[in-house]
Amino acid sequence: MKNLLFLVMLALLGCSKDDNNGSSADWLIPSDEVVDGGPGKDGIPSIENPQFDIATDNTYLNDQDLVVGIVHDGAAKAYPHRILDWHEIVNDNLSGVNYALTYCPLTGTGIAWNREVNGTTTTFGVSGKLYNTNLLPYDRATDSYWSQIRLDCVNGENINTVIETVPVIETTWATWKAAYPNSSVMNLSTGFNRNYSAYPYGDYRTNHNNFLFSVSPMDDRLPAKERALIVISDQTQRVYSIELFDDRRVIEDNIDGVDIIVMGSKQDNYIVAYEKGSLSQVTTATSQGLPIVATAQNGNTIALDGTVVNGPLQGTQLKAMNSFIGYYFSLAAFYDVEIYE
Repeated sequence: MKNLLFLVMLALLGCSKDDNNGSSADWLIPSDEVVDGGPGKDGIPSIENPQFDIATDNTYLNDQDLVVGIVHDGAAKAYPHRILDWHEIVNDNLSGVNYALTYCPLTGTGIAWNREVNGTTTTFGVSGKLYNTNLLPYDRATDSYWSQIRLDCVNGENINTVIETVPVIETTWATWKAAYPNSSVMNLSTGFNRNYSAYPYGDYRTNHNNFLFSVSPMDDRLPAKERALIVISDQTQRVYSIELFDDRRVIEDNIDGVDIIVMGSKQDNYIVAYEKGSLSQVTTATSQGLPIVATAQNGNTIALDGTVVNGPLQGTQLKAMNSFIGYYFSLAAFYDVEIYE
């Protein structure tokens, strides 16, 4: 409760409109809707040197705790919400890819960004500012401000630059460690004194009427805090609610002429989306053990990270769609979303 009261006090004291970053012409978003979240620039410290344990050695996570995971070239890392709630950004790398894992607790959005920006490797920090209650990271190379959910730079030298995302999988610790038992998982050696066993925002995750900052527009077609995957294409932004996936399910869909598969499970708590590629026949969910989540034609089986692990197409890596999970209200506030039903 002390954590929540502290954050609310900061919010109330700091929610003045932005007046320190130039005229409205300098922003791609309305500058008068950029607000100070309270703690100030780097008041919420990003993690620059994350420490990890092997998944099987972890002792502090519960099975239902959420993590954001990255799989690349056979290597896997997981970043717990327990830590991300307090730090919001982790600058890291995996198999030669430099990325910032960004997470906004107020919108429930975990997105990994390539840290190679316009030919420069940078790191990202927490600016302390919000737009539509969503995190505005800044890059330390140019001090430019970026919109997490918009996926672009909205102020500064890098303005109009679109971020290159790195695919992530958000799920429970139970699902992740079953799928990737040899994964690394970020541990509590962050260098900061935080109570990682406590959630700092009270009932925010489950109270559909609890908002610390204003949101516009507010779309009520789904419950505000319902978790959903948004798939972003050139012309279409489509949302797939976790409620669609009572058990393991595969949805075949087409977005802007591209055949895709959306694989999810409410029980195992994941939704992922990939281009269908060479999988030309109906793809169905499977009850096989994780990480396999679907079976396609000729016995091709697909893992959670989009790798075909068995069958004639073994070794094929399906292309991840530009997608991420968030609270429904936040996805609808930034995009003119279609809801898959």
